[in-house]
Amino acid sequence: MIYKLDSFQDLIEAFKMFPGIGTKTAERMALFLMKSPPDRTRLFSKSVQNARGKIHFCSVCYLFTEEDPCQVCQDSQRDQGLICVIEEAKDAFVLERCGFRGLYHVLMGKISPLDGVGPEDLKVAHLVERIKKIRPREVILATGMDVEGEATALYLSKLLGEEEVKLTRIAYGIPVGMGLDYADELTLAKALEARRSL
Repeated sequence: MIYKLDSFQDLIEAFKMFPGIGTKTAERMALFLMKSPPDRTRLFSKSVQNARGKIHFCSVCYLFTEEDPCQVCQDSQRDQGLICVIEEAKDAFVLERCGFRGLYHVLMGKISPLDGVGPEDLKVAHLVERIKKIRPREVILATGMDVEGEATALYLSKLLGEEEVKLTRIAYGIPVGMGLDYADELTLAKALEARRSL
């Protein structure tokens, strides 16, 4: 008979749901929780449930938020004439660390025909409506430098080219094929500073 615990296996499988976590790492994480004091594991479980229950997407820009609209959309100190278009809400955390203080618009993905994702599957129509409504002076396309990110930026530049707004693209200080969440703050800050017109 092989020694195994079903509940422990379930915990391992739960950790394997995270991106980049394989069986070995999931086992280490599960063992860490099992060796931790019960108070610590209860706190971990409560934190996950609390975050999942309170955090949702902003109805204006689609950043993560506990209130609607989000803190960024409500902040009058931010540059209201500058919208940074990003693929995922997580990209804003990196941009915030490098000093960006404009508004955001999260596409909720990128155009990827091989994965069956087209413009209609993203928050593109909402972006166009938002630009027509608030008339920002500049829209920064800060999608990734991979093939899909470039295709998304190209599509948006053509779509938004008719609007009376300055369109810029973050510079190529970020290595091609890499997402924003892997860039260091200095590289990303330089890429923002050296953005170019489309």
